[in-house]
Amino acid sequence: MLSNRLHLAACALALGAAMLWAPDARAADYPSRPVMMMVPYPAGGTSDAIARLVAPPVSKTLGQPVLVENLGGVSGALGAQKVLGAKSDGYYLFQGSPNELILSPIANPAVKLKSEDFRLVQMIGMAPLVIVARSDLPANSADELVALARSRSASQPLTFGSVGVGSLYHVLGEHLAHTIGASMVHVPYKGGAPLMQDIGGGQVDLAILPLSQQQMSMAEQGRIKLVATLDAQRSQLPSLAAVPSVNEGQLLKGFNFTTWTGYFVKRDTPEDVVLRLHAALNDAMQDPAVKRGLEFQNILVSEPMGADAAEAMYRAETSRFREIATRVGGVAKP
Repeated sequence: MLSNRLHLAACALALGAAMLWAPDARAADYPSRPVMMMVPYPAGGTSDAIARLVAPPVSKTLGQPVLVENLGGVSGALGAQKVLGAKSDGYYLFQGSPNELILSPIANPAVKLKSEDFRLVQMIGMAPLVIVARSDLPANSADELVALARSRSASQPLTFGSVGVGSLYHVLGEHLAHTIGASMVHVPYKGGAPLMQDIGGGQVDLAILPLSQQQMSMAEQGRIKLVATLDAQRSQLPSLAAVPSVNEGQLLKGFNFTTWTGYFVKRDTPEDVVLRLHAALNDAMQDPAVKRGLEFQNILVSEPMGADAAEAMYRAETSRFREIATRVGGVAKP
């Protein structure tokens, strides 16, 4: 009888130990099946192109397929919500930026996610932001643009477009107006293509946007002009070599911003899994094909960061953009 009790006790202890260590065992085996990479926009755009460049080398390092999934809607929040609804096991990566995870929850009351729900594993690339203007706008530098905006503030304010209410480019346009002390009128669009068509047609004065092939083509045709970049110095991209930084003038010096893309997991994903993904993304960043592909999209590969540094950067960016959105106010309104 005693022997049976001892046997049962031993079994109970073994079961308890197995339950205790099961998560770590699963983490040690990670990944044992395909990993999903969520792109919160439809296939065919820049975000999709980035994912399809990064997925193959990540797959090679992990030893499992990395499958790109596209789910657009609610400024990227729909895809983010789907990732949050999955298990915290590292099998669902989210490709995101300040737009989806920082600004969308501020601008749209229907978005219930919080920036803190996610952890940045690694930033993959940074895109320069440019001030794009209609070709006949009487301003050819950042300083001339500021002077023009101030002179027309009361009588006929300049208009600036964005890809949607509450988007990064809406917030930066409001921040620009606030910084220079001029009234400007926001004109929201449902995407970058229709916005660029209206700037090219003279219906909107300007916009702050990431550099695109469409902009470069329209600038070469004389339909728009690239007034300045928001980089601290001239961009390393050959396509922007002739475009000055706002820091080369006086009136917008220090108005420096870029937009970045990174890969996220749910906040409570096991550390071993996060580090495995971090290493795989670092390998992808060293891949020559990834570098060439991103530069073709006018994106510079980021300098690799440690896992802790990536987390600190995400927290800092969250605080920065929340502060700007609060300061300018009204980002949830056209």
